[in-house]
Order: sequence, then structure tokens, then C-alpha cells
Amino acid sequence: MRVLVVEDERRMAAALQRGLQAEGFAVDLAHDGEEGLHAARHGDYDVVVLDIMLPRLSGYNVCKRLRAEENWVPILMLSAKDGEYDMADGLDLGADDYLTKPFSYVVLVARLRALLRRDAGRRPAVLLAGDLSLDPARRRVERDGAAIELTPREFALLEYLLRRRDEVVSKSEILEHVWDTFDTDPNVVEVYVGYLRRKIDAPFGRNALQTVRGAGYRLAGDGG
Repeated sequence: MRVLVVEDERRMAAALQRGLQAEGFAVDLAHDGEEGLHAARHGDYDVVVLDIMLPRLSGYNVCKRLRAEENWVPILMLSAKDGEYDMADGLDLGADDYLTKPFSYVVLVARLRALLRRDAGRRPAVLLAGDLSLDPARRRVERDGAAIELTPREFALLEYLLRRRDEVVSKSEILEHVWDTFDTDPNVVEVYVGYLRRKIDAPFGRNALQTVRGAGYRLAGDGG
């Protein structure tokens, strides 16, 4: 899923980006409040990780402005301020969660996944398409009860398609959300779709991952 990290400490931001990418997230960075607000307004993000003490515009004000514009992207605030009133202020302004620094990376990832599950009521804990299941928290994929081993990129691609099941998704959308770029050769999507088919469909005699000629791909909600 696509994450915006707004953090002015560049080493921290880069570490968060590397760690979240290793978990299968696509991550963009912003290093001040104004840049973060612009990105959150105009980017298609699934969740925002927002530091509070930012130059140019505080995290509090970024959150306040987004909510005033009825932008309901899930926001997890990060802060070295650990007072109960600081936390209350962030949550009252519209943040969905609050984590104090230093924090456990394992807890950060778990909270991000919890926010993604809650968002808009359409993010179940386990994603299903017929007898195909993906558990984001346990990093587990099964088909008809059999475990399927996927690489991190294959897992991220399948997770994105399952969240958009029965929808036609273009190569450019997949590149943006799974590869975090538009610059990669679009043919890489076709290659990874082939990898997935050989793991989730072919051994089971199914056709869940379908090509829609001229438009993109669709993962059948009934599992094919």
C-alpha cells in the first residue's frame, strides 16, 4: 500500500522508507509541513505517517487542514512529545493514531496495518477471493488451505489486487502503488503477474488473475 512519511529528520525518514519498503509498502517522503500537506492533498495515499515538530507547518496544522478539507486519509502521528495532552491534541485534531519516539518498528508496522484495515470499512484483517486468502499481519498466503510462498514484491502486488478485487487495475496504477514509481518499465508488471499466476492459479487449476486487454488486470472476487 502507498504511504506518505512526513519527517524532517532525513536519516529517520530514510530509515522509515527502507523499513516500510521491505514490508511491501510503497513510500514517498516529505521533509516539511508544507511539502507534506501538498503531497497529502494531491497524492493517492493509503496512510500518512506525520511527525509533529516540522519546519514551515507543524504536523498539528497539516492534520487540521486536511480534516477541514474533508480529506480522511488515515494519519498516524509520530512525536518525541509524550505528554498525555500532546497525544490528546493530535487525536482531537483528527489523527487516527499517535506513536511516541523512540518507538518499536514492529509496533509501527502493526499500527499502520491496523489503520489500513479500518479505513473506510473496506480493509478486512484477512483478504479473500474465494479460497485464496492473504493475511497482511502474518504475511501469509493460502489457497485451498495450502500455504503459498511469495517474494515481498509478489506479496505486495497480490495484496493490492485483492484490495481492488473485481476491479480493472491499470499497469500505471500498479506501478504507483506497488513499485512506488512511474519510471519503471511497465512490462515488469506483466512479468510479476506471470509469477503470481504460476503460484496462485496454475497449481490449483484456477484463473483468478485475469488480463483485461488494453486496460490492465482484474483479480476475480470468487477466486476464479
